[in-house]
Amino acid sequence: MLSRWMSGSSRNLDREYNCTVRLLDDSEYTCTIQRDAKGQYLFDLLCHHLNLLEKDYFGIRFVDPDKQRHWLEFTKSVVKQMRAQPPFTMCFRVKFYPTDPAALKEEITRYLVFLQIKRDLYHGRLLCKTSDAALLAAYILQAEIGDYDPGKHPEGYSSKFQFFPKHSEKLERKIAEIHKSELSGQTPATSELNFLRKAQTLETYGVDPHPCKDVSGNAAFLAFTPFGFVVLQGNKRVHFIKWNEVTKMKFEGKTFYLYVSQKEEKKIVLTYFAPTPEACKHLWKCGIENQAFYKLEKSSQVRTVSSSNLFFKGSRFRYSGRVAKEVMESSAKIKREPPEIHRAGLVPSRSCPSITHGPRLSSVPRTRRRAVHISIMEGLESLRDSAHSTPVRSASHGDAFVPPGRGGRAESSERVAVIADESYSPADSVLPTPVAEHSLELMLLSRQLNGAPCSIEEEKESEAGTPSAAEAEEPGELRALCLGASSHGGTRAEQVNKFVLSVLRLLLVTVGLLFVLLLLLIVLTESDLDTAFFRDIRQTPEFEQFHYQYFCPLRRWFACKVRAVVSLLIDT
Repeated sequence: MLSRWMSGSSRNLDREYNCTVRLLDDSEYTCTIQRDAKGQYLFDLLCHHLNLLEKDYFGIRFVDPDKQRHWLEFTKSVVKQMRAQPPFTMCFRVKFYPTDPAALKEEITRYLVFLQIKRDLYHGRLLCKTSDAALLAAYILQAEIGDYDPGKHPEGYSSKFQFFPKHSEKLERKIAEIHKSELSGQTPATSELNFLRKAQTLETYGVDPHPCKDVSGNAAFLAFTPFGFVVLQGNKRVHFIKWNEVTKMKFEGKTFYLYVSQKEEKKIVLTYFAPTPEACKHLWKCGIENQAFYKLEKSSQVRTVSSSNLFFKGSRFRYSGRVAKEVMESSAKIKREPPEIHRAGLVPSRSCPSITHGPRLSSVPRTRRRAVHISIMEGLESLRDSAHSTPVRSASHGDAFVPPGRGGRAESSERVAVIADESYSPADSVLPTPVAEHSLELMLLSRQLNGAPCSIEEEKESEAGTPSAAEAEEPGELRALCLGASSHGGTRAEQVNKFVLSVLRLLLVTVGLLFVLLLLLIVLTESDLDTAFFRDIRQTPEFEQFHYQYFCPLRRWFACKVRAVVSLLIDT
């Protein structure tokens, strides 16, 4: 029986698991790993496949069965991190955006970062003005199809490509004009380099948004960039805090706290509420990793961070990689022949297609309130692959759009958004930007507008390789996602409850410590244990003084009272 158990255990340890990793060009890398294989092993396999040396900027992302996304931790077993059933499906993405992408040593690294930022632009995470959008799209066009050729590129050729969530004919003409007149002769590498230099100057470069709510119940997106922590509401950046001003990050349940120390010793605490405790923990871990990567001078300065208070155990996390300065120093020492780059070209894609049949705005006169209606359901099949880092549930801004009615799922394909052409930006997508990569489907308004509860549409998750459990409403999470201004009182009550619980915990811990000290005192004074530890304590002058002047009189008084009580009980 023992031999049978040992053979079964050995077979379980030797079991192999199939892994599929989707790369930035939408190709797939498939491999098998052992049960105890660490995340670093899988990541090294990928980097070897890509011939990538500057690999510290990248990571592997996966989604669990609860539709919460995670970064694969390289120091832990892959199988233990994956809660889904095999085969496992993951994505290779940029995890830490380079502070200066144009300064990367190798062209292969710049090309992969280019693919990531191109994906960000397409999915509405990279906000920009129309003029900047046209230039970025023209760089992509030049990198992918080369110089303009009248024989190959007929009138309106730029309309066949989808660079943004949506765009107008006017923008298409501007893109074609720049491509024809300004970029002729640029190689793909040069166009990609110019694209990176331009993207780096935008405020939302490197943003990976986490949907949250502030203390007033307003929707917001939190993000970590190479330069600091940002908060976005609507299409505007409302907070920007440099990394050296962030003193601490912690979370409790769904609540995320950011402690900031600014000039003149001004200290503030920013509080936000995530959709779920898992999303809040993921937000906290991303913040810890980003701050360590961009702020520290060397990896030896990295410390284990805890989300708990002084006496209570909480989540503990430690960043395990190198920091940005070390990565740059290591990159400068690379000396090899530049590896060959196999550019994907213009191929249909699940998540970031160049050739598309997606929505396009018609060109209209620029009037003050002239607007156009576009359908947002076309091309949704191309948005299945996602690189977003938060659960695929998001609440929309109340002032972002007005749906035609309170229809159910059957009406969702007929809903339209109203977008003013005169204030058009490629990032002005259906949801408040930045939007998730596959969350272009309309949500209903919050109860602030129509007095009705929000309806949350679950989105398809092909990244996880698991079917979507789409439901029209999820009451358990609507309370977290659809809080209006009326939830402010509830938030205050929750804070009071948390304070009371903290005080009770402190009292409990204090009583426990006093009880332990009392037991230690009794052992020291009354027991016959003669260990070296107790002997050293008993021989100290302070202990002898305490023993004879305080403890012995207290013991005699207590014994006298006990005898008096016993005699009283006997007499009665």
